[in-house]
Amino acid sequence: MGFASFNSGCGCCTLGWKSSSVLVPLRFNSSSLNGVVKQVRVVRPSASASSSEPLLVRAARGLPVSRPPAWMMRQAGRYMAVYRKLAEKHPSFRERSETTDLIVEISLQPWEAFHPDGVIIFSDILTPLPAFGVPFDIEEVRGPVIQTPIRSEEGLKALHPIDLDKLNFVGESLKILRQEVDGKAAVLGFVGAPWTIATYIVEGGTTRTYTNIKSMCHTAPHILRALLSHLTEAIAEYVVYQVKAGAHCVQIFDSWGGQLPPHMWELWSKPYINEAKSTQLNSSLRFSFLAVYDHQDSFFFVFQIVAIVKKKCPEIPLVLYINGNGGLLEKMKGTGVDVIGLDWTVDMADGRRRLGDGISIQGNVDPAYLFSPLSALTDEIHRVVKCAGPKGHILNLGHGVLVGTPEDAVARFFDVARSFNFDSVEEKSKVVV
Repeated sequence: MGFASFNSGCGCCTLGWKSSSVLVPLRFNSSSLNGVVKQVRVVRPSASASSSEPLLVRAARGLPVSRPPAWMMRQAGRYMAVYRKLAEKHPSFRERSETTDLIVEISLQPWEAFHPDGVIIFSDILTPLPAFGVPFDIEEVRGPVIQTPIRSEEGLKALHPIDLDKLNFVGESLKILRQEVDGKAAVLGFVGAPWTIATYIVEGGTTRTYTNIKSMCHTAPHILRALLSHLTEAIAEYVVYQVKAGAHCVQIFDSWGGQLPPHMWELWSKPYINEAKSTQLNSSLRFSFLAVYDHQDSFFFVFQIVAIVKKKCPEIPLVLYINGNGGLLEKMKGTGVDVIGLDWTVDMADGRRRLGDGISIQGNVDPAYLFSPLSALTDEIHRVVKCAGPKGHILNLGHGVLVGTPEDAVARFFDVARSFNFDSVEEKSKVVV
């Protein structure tokens, strides 16, 4: 398999800076910012300019489509027999997710079996951590483990600008995937949102209570803000890197954002996805890599993922998914993303009503329906598509594919998605809310 050009078809302008220089605050030239981080106005391309793009990209932009594009979160994984067989030969998850040949093979397994409209790279939201100073392990029982959690100013000193050379396997895999699907599907990248990544770094791994990071919101807010700011810049660079390597679209997983009360999510997660914000910092934190200081070196302006990515790659659709987002939908809309993913606990009709027609939505079939009779699954897919409407909807599950999911149910999911025809007057009348 050959490699696609690094910039081919990514819709992203060439970066005018290097990661090694943009993250050092005392040498950062902020004169062009005039002390303010500006919102980036996103202009959606016309339908004529996007007619040759994958169906999923057009739906993400709210353009007319003939049917709902479909893919599944965790669509490559343990429910597939071919994956389990490969995992026996390569038992280390990090080997599978950090080796180019294995990443490509696993990512293409569901593509070859079911032909979804989106092929998402097989990776993990923690994959970039070692590239900016946070090593981690994955243990069989405990899952991800970070031996030295960051909860102090001393801990912050371990962080450094993201070294994208250490993530070369991600870029190479996306290039190959872009070539392999050959325009027949969208290649999807993904990242974790700053808050979600921070939960692992502060807690030292997975948790059910989030007590350490939640208490830091009150006991050490300056430490947490500095960590979140560093993560924001690193993740934004990582998104742009994925786009330049070939991703048509990137999903931001704020998986644990739903663990925050809505007002706390607005304070501790949303600002680092988008919306400018200034915060007083302790002078001892001047080393924070993401700070752009004023003349007194006492304030910094948080660079947000959406703002950075949209400035560099204005035509790339961004999706935001939060598990347990029923109380956050309206707040999520204000982040500037193009698509909001609904989990299965949100009624699709209610979600569309609350968000309106000006933004695309994704979801949200309950993954448990894939264990139901195929007729029940078919009826549920029709219900979800009808409630979402014929425009601005990407069909997906409301969460990832569950272990043990029957492969014939996954096949039915995609067969039903392909059966819709919005160009038919009769069909369109069935799905218009």
